[in-house]
Amino acid sequence: MTRIHPLIARLVDEFGYPHLAAADLEAFSNAPGDAVLFCAGDPVQYPECLDVAVVLPEILRAFPGRFRAGIPAVEMEPAMQARYGFNRWPTLVFLRGGAYVGTISGIQDWSVYLVRIQELLATPASRPPSIGIPVSTPSAAATCH
Repeated sequence: MTRIHPLIARLVDEFGYPHLAAADLEAFSNAPGDAVLFCAGDPVQYPECLDVAVVLPEILRAFPGRFRAGIPAVEMEPAMQARYGFNRWPTLVFLRGGAYVGTISGIQDWSVYLVRIQELLATPASRPPSIGIPVSTPSAAATCH
């Protein structure tokens, strides 16, 4: 695994959030209950990730026992982005029993986190959004001959 920034390593070392390699990610994600995956991105390119790394333990404290947190390995993040359809770093990906619930990207005001997470905890799991090519149906004028 790639070396991680000390503030992100703190989440693993001090708070006990698992640092998830590919072999661990599915088991963690598919476990019963709610989970959040912290997709940090590169701290040099996305310095907001360090703010989110500081806020994440506070979020878990604000919702005691409601969900568990994991830190995907840096090399897993592109696959996470493709799988869960987010396009901004850092992103918190919320799952329930392995199924997608939603995301929160970037650093937010504390009140936004509280409201949005409360909504996500009440939201049923759904299909993740796509980051692929938009699909449209052909119009009547654009038919093949």
